[in-house]
Order: sequence, then structure tokens, then C-alpha cells
Amino acid sequence: MNKLLLILTLALSACGVSKDLQTPQAALPANFRNAVSTDTTSIADIPWKQFFTDAELQKLIDSAIVKNYDLQLAVKNIEASQLLVKQVKWNYVPEVGLNVTASSSRPSDNSLNGLSLANAGIKTKHIEDYSANLSLSWEADIWGKIHNQNKAAVAAYLQTAEARKAIQTNIVSSVAQGYYNLLMLDAQLQTAQSNVRLNDSTLNIIKLQYNAGQVTLLAVQQAQAQQQAAAALVPQFEQNIALQENALRILTGELPGAIERNKKLNDINFADNLPAGLPSALVSRRPDVKSSELALVVANANVGIQQAEMYPALRITAQGGVNSFKASNWFNIPASLFGVVSGSLITPLLDHKELKTNYEVAKINREKTVIEFRQTVLNAVGEVSDALVKIDKLKAEQDIAAQRVNTLQQATSNANQLFKNGMANYLEVITAQGNVLQSELELASVKTEHLKAVAELYRSLGGGWR
Repeated sequence: MNKLLLILTLALSACGVSKDLQTPQAALPANFRNAVSTDTTSIADIPWKQFFTDAELQKLIDSAIVKNYDLQLAVKNIEASQLLVKQVKWNYVPEVGLNVTASSSRPSDNSLNGLSLANAGIKTKHIEDYSANLSLSWEADIWGKIHNQNKAAVAAYLQTAEARKAIQTNIVSSVAQGYYNLLMLDAQLQTAQSNVRLNDSTLNIIKLQYNAGQVTLLAVQQAQAQQQAAAALVPQFEQNIALQENALRILTGELPGAIERNKKLNDINFADNLPAGLPSALVSRRPDVKSSELALVVANANVGIQQAEMYPALRITAQGGVNSFKASNWFNIPASLFGVVSGSLITPLLDHKELKTNYEVAKINREKTVIEFRQTVLNAVGEVSDALVKIDKLKAEQDIAAQRVNTLQQATSNANQLFKNGMANYLEVITAQGNVLQSELELASVKTEHLKAVAELYRSLGGGWR
């Protein structure tokens, strides 16, 4: 008895075989590259409805959050994980079972039971046994195995919640970028249609000059080719608009169709200085980084579980109920009552090598999780820095492109006036019209890339799930 108490004392004193692993410190800069300020506030803390203020865009994002199938699957994963968390808590509770048995056997006359019956003078050849009892089995969590199972289940549940947040941040950003792309295509379609009308006017003037013998047929053909090049862009942009609308509708969980929009590309603007906050806040703000941190909790708990498997298991069992060799006396109480209590200490022997291997593999997996966590943090910092660089340089490029459009629009107007007055030839007019078309298309594209970069910065900082 004293030896058993000594074993239990040593076991209970060693129950903390698995220690909680602190979140590793990832290499983080003091500030993001190209950050406009060192302010600790971040646009990621702004709810998406306050960050994306366009009413039509808000409707699209609302629909995506409710109907997007990826998000619906993420919610189902959360529900399944919740059930597992509730289930693992029952591991602390003893297992209780109800057993009701009735048996009848005819032993051999030469068997021990048969000879015993004969020696006792019992003439019956059948042995009957009737039993009804409750059984209880409980394993003491002396090594923290059940505790670690519970920790792993809770961390896995929290991971599913972070996964849903990560999906939502991606969807919010994707819908916004798709919407901005749609506004760009609208602007480019309008530019192409306007240029077609401008080319039509020029072509009519050149035809009149050709009929008057002032220009050759070559002038008419070149003006026609310029007009046809601009006209070919119209169905191309119309096709791209329809495809982008379909893609957005599917992203929002709707059937393909048209999308209502009341604003133009130039109506969408963001502040020049968008605070990104400090890199150290990414660990708590970005769902994928937080999920990676929780994966480390799961990996550490698995190390504890595998380590506990190598140590002796203390199991206590109890059984009590009624038992009788005759059915008529089965529930004769208290004569038929019985009870058994036992304790066992089981330790693995032959499979110790396999359990040791599992433990070492779990430790390696934990080290891999630490590496993956640091890589996730590094990628997050890189994404934010990239978005900040894009916003800065695209804003400068947009300003230059706007100036170029203004210059070329003035040049086109001057060329048309000079051409009408006979002071410029048709080639100068065609060249000016072609240049202004390309510059206006490029301006719309650069403007859109700038808006997309803002949406990407919002996502990369962890914004969009609030």
C-alpha cells in the first residue's frame, strides 16, 4: 500500500510533463517600409462599412458575407469544431455503462465446473447466471493528457474562427477590387465611345476634303483605320464588363447578371495618408497570423499528449448491481447485491519505441509550426510593405498620367482647329486622337490600380472582418 501511495505521489508531482510554449518572437521592423507615419492607429481597425463608403459596393460586400459559399463552409467548420470542444470536455468525466446479462451454460461432466456440480450433489446440468449492474471507469489525468487534448480542441476551434475571419477579409478586398475594376471598364468604354465619335467627325471632314481634291484616298483610309481601331475597343470593353459583373455576382453568391452602379471611377477617392499602424500589431490583428499562432498551441498540446502516452496510466474501475444464479432471485435485495472496486497502473513496454517515435515526431512538428508562424509574420509584413509602396508610387504615376491626359486633350483640340483651318495635316490630327485615347485608357487603369492597392493594404493589415 505504501508503495502504491509513493507511485501516486511521484506521478502527481510529475503531472506537468508538458510545458506551455511561449509564442516565439518574430523578427519585426519598428515600422513598415514606406509607412507615411509612426502612428499606432491603423485603417484595419476601421469597420469595412466605414472604410468602403460607396453604397453599391456595400451592398455587394453584404451579399458576399451572407451568401458566399466559402464563408458558409467556414461557418460549418466552426460549428463542427464547437461540437468537438464540448465533446473533449467529457474526457474528464468517468465512463458509466449499464450492463444487463443473462446466460445459461451446460458444462462438460469432465470439466472443472461439471465435476464441482457433481461433487456438490447438484443434479442440474445447467449453470445459469443473471446480472444487472452499473460499471464505472475513470482514468486519472496525472500526466495532463486530457488537459492537452482540451487545449488542442479549443485552439483548433479558435483556428476555425480565425479562418472565417481570414476568408472574410479576402472576400471584402476581392469584392472591392472587382468593383473598382468594373468602374475602370466603364470609364474605358466611355473613353472608347467618345474617341469613336471624335474619329467619325474627323473622318467626315477628310472625306469632304477628298471629294474636293484636297487630300488623297490614303488620308481617308488612314482616318478610317483609326476610327475602326477605336470602334473595336467598344465590344472588347463591353465583353469585359459582362465578365466582371458575372464574376462579382458569383463572388457574392448570386447568379450571373448585371450590377447596378451609380458612381464613376473618378468619384472614388481615399485619403492620401493611410495609417498602417505598427508591425507588432499584425500578430493580433491579422487572422492568418493569429491562426498560425494557434497552430503552435495545437502542436505543443500534441507534444504533451504523445509524451503522456509513454507514462503509466492510472485507471480506476467500479462495478455494482445485482447478480443471481436463479432468475427468481435476481432482484432479491439485499441478498443479490454485489460491488467491485479496482485500480490499475498500466505502463507500455513492447510499444514504448513506437510511442517514443511519435513523441519525437510531435516535437519536430512543433518546431515546424514555429517556422511556419515566423514565415506567416514575415509574409504579412511583406504584403503590407508592398501595398504601401504601390500606393505611394501609383499615386505619383496617376498624377503624371492626369497631366499627360490634360496636355494631350489640349493638343487634340488644337490639332482639330488647325486642321479645319488648313494649318495642320490629317496625320497630325490622327496621331493626336490616338495619343489621347491611349493616355485616357492608361489613366483609368492607373487610377484603378491605386484603388486596388488601397483595398489590398486594408486586407493585408487585417481589416475587413469587423
